[in-house]
Amino acid sequence: MATEKLIRVESDDSLSFGDYTLAEKSKVEDFPYDGNLMKVKSYKDITKLEKNGMFVYESVPGTTVYNFIESADGVEFEVEGPTDEDVQITVGLEDGTEYDVTINGSDAGKVKTNLSGKLNISADLSAGRVKVVIKK
Repeated sequence: MATEKLIRVESDDSLSFGDYTLAEKSKVEDFPYDGNLMKVKSYKDITKLEKNGMFVYESVPGTTVYNFIESADGVEFEVEGPTDEDVQITVGLEDGTEYDVTINGSDAGKVKTNLSGKLNISADLSAGRVKVVIKK
């Protein structure tokens, strides 16, 4: 089920955002979260999250993200989207750093960020919502 609002803070202080069921692009700007201003754009083709104007998350096609938590060691979240194709997810982390990626508890290997700190993964959402953990 997609989030009822385009972006919200959960009871555990994590962030949920995006709505892959929207036919037309929708966005929320200047959403206050943890001392930052968040911006989300989402619809069926893409979901994008920015923090203070800086890249945080993008998926193609669009997704709904639950319980997104950033830490000094990486990020973790649950993601849901269309079940008929793989989703390409890009997250903004430290540049030139290697991270361990786990998807639904299975080791997806080590991935190194590029010079702009972007890390790309692909996720199969055919079984529904999946948990992604990306740690140094």
